[in-house]
Amino acid sequence: MVNRTSKSQTTVLPFVRATQPFKAFGFAAIALLIAMASSLSAQTFRGTILGTVTDPNGAVVPLASVSARNIATGIERTTTSDEFGNYSIAELQTGTYEVKVEKSGFQSSTVTGVLVEVSAERRVDVTLTVAGSQATVTIASSAQVETTSNTLGGTITSRAVADLPVNGRDFTKFLVMVPGATGDPSGATDSPGSFGLFSANGNRGRANNFLLDGTDMNDGYRNLPAINEAGVFGTPATILPIEAIAEAAILSNFEAEYGRNSGAIVNIVTKSGTNTVHGSLFEFVRNDKLDARNVFNPKPDPQTAFRNNQFGGSLGGPIARNRTFFYVAYEGQRERVGLNSTARVPDPGEIAALGGPTNPVIASLLARNPWPAPNRPLPLFDNSGAPNLFVTTRALNDVDSFIGKIDHSFDKDNQLTGRYFYGTSNQSFPLAILAGNVLPGFNTVTPTKVHLLSLSYLKILSPTRVNELRFGYNRFKEGFFPEDGDFDPSSIGLNTGINNPQDFGLPLIRIHDDLGIANIGATLSVPRARTDINYQLIDNFSLKRARHDLKFGYEFRRTTVSQFFDAG
Repeated sequence: MVNRTSKSQTTVLPFVRATQPFKAFGFAAIALLIAMASSLSAQTFRGTILGTVTDPNGAVVPLASVSARNIATGIERTTTSDEFGNYSIAELQTGTYEVKVEKSGFQSSTVTGVLVEVSAERRVDVTLTVAGSQATVTIASSAQVETTSNTLGGTITSRAVADLPVNGRDFTKFLVMVPGATGDPSGATDSPGSFGLFSANGNRGRANNFLLDGTDMNDGYRNLPAINEAGVFGTPATILPIEAIAEAAILSNFEAEYGRNSGAIVNIVTKSGTNTVHGSLFEFVRNDKLDARNVFNPKPDPQTAFRNNQFGGSLGGPIARNRTFFYVAYEGQRERVGLNSTARVPDPGEIAALGGPTNPVIASLLARNPWPAPNRPLPLFDNSGAPNLFVTTRALNDVDSFIGKIDHSFDKDNQLTGRYFYGTSNQSFPLAILAGNVLPGFNTVTPTKVHLLSLSYLKILSPTRVNELRFGYNRFKEGFFPEDGDFDPSSIGLNTGINNPQDFGLPLIRIHDDLGIANIGATLSVPRARTDINYQLIDNFSLKRARHDLKFGYEFRRTTVSQFFDAG
């Protein structure tokens, strides 16, 4: 069976979403009038600094020069206050800034330590004093209550990301750490049959929208993040390196321009290089040599194998100071696990007592030793239900993930950002899903590949007009196959009616008798695979007019899903 579906979606910001944007023009005009009543935050992976400039008497100061300089990169943006003393500097890269305000006849004032967070507005009001002997007044910024937006949720900072003891270095584990978010009580990720990673303010767990640097990061089939989406048993198939996360904003009650979902917006911003070279190296080790035995793994049975190594590093710095920066990060994982189990398998003595195989197909099948030889003494034809085999089935989880980012300023009015993520993994687990086999050789193998590309071009048209053009590409490919998929059943004369190598492997064979003989062959749910591709194009235009900050734009999103599901 092959299913192919595709869908396209067009959005007119801030409030109109339509598949025919020209017919939506009338609605957009009405929405624009509504928007003029308030300040709009951005569907963006950047932030905004805004405020009002006044004199000692509280009167507004128009035409004051306002500049915001990123402390880490040295990149500076400037604007002027309007006739009401208001200013706004939109689409600023996240980080710490220094805001300087100057006006003839007044002392210049500098506010330091202004923290710009993803999708947030930082208000910096400045009072200028009359010029005197002191040329500059320096003020340290303090934490402020959000006064310009009604967006709910919270932001996980890079410091919190680095310090939190996150199991498996999986960023999805800290999505429940903001107000209004709840997770699966079991603490599992998206294991088969569950309803999403987390719920925001009572919404469905799969009603969330995941963004990476402001571009689509969703698996179009399951509406879960393509990066860190589970392969089998809820284990992430790829990993977004924790070192690469600058901030993660989990937003609800967000502005209408986001659209798409009723749940939360998870907007992750990756780190950028700075004027200082910085990096890290790490390795985390877990090993059964250091572990106590599991209570279900007593002696004299061999101790269950478990070896997990997670390792990687990051490096960021300048290519050209105050102009071009790079950042790269890599994370790998090598996991080897043993699953101990017991089973009742045919004893060669039992087969011989029955006269041996008389069918050539059965003889060829037994020659492949699908059942391991019994290693626990048990009388022949014992039907007590006791096992005659102790076996350890090996599993593996090999993951490689890489992310690279380039930030370039052509000049103070033109900035380009490009980011690429590539993740690949190969997972092999016993049981898998739908009660797969515990015997060696019949695992479910899950290869996964993820590509994400994001490009953003920021154009400062004037101190009051800013435009950003953004493109995103997201490709998620994952399959579930039997471990013995290279075996052709017809090679031993077993006619399954299949001649497609995609569907090879020993089929599930059940033994119906009163001895409780273990089944052989793969689970009925394989093979199956799918490829999801998302394209996204966004243009955002910000305009400041008197007492109002306006924003409008356009979004196009197309998702295609190609899959096969050859169950049974």
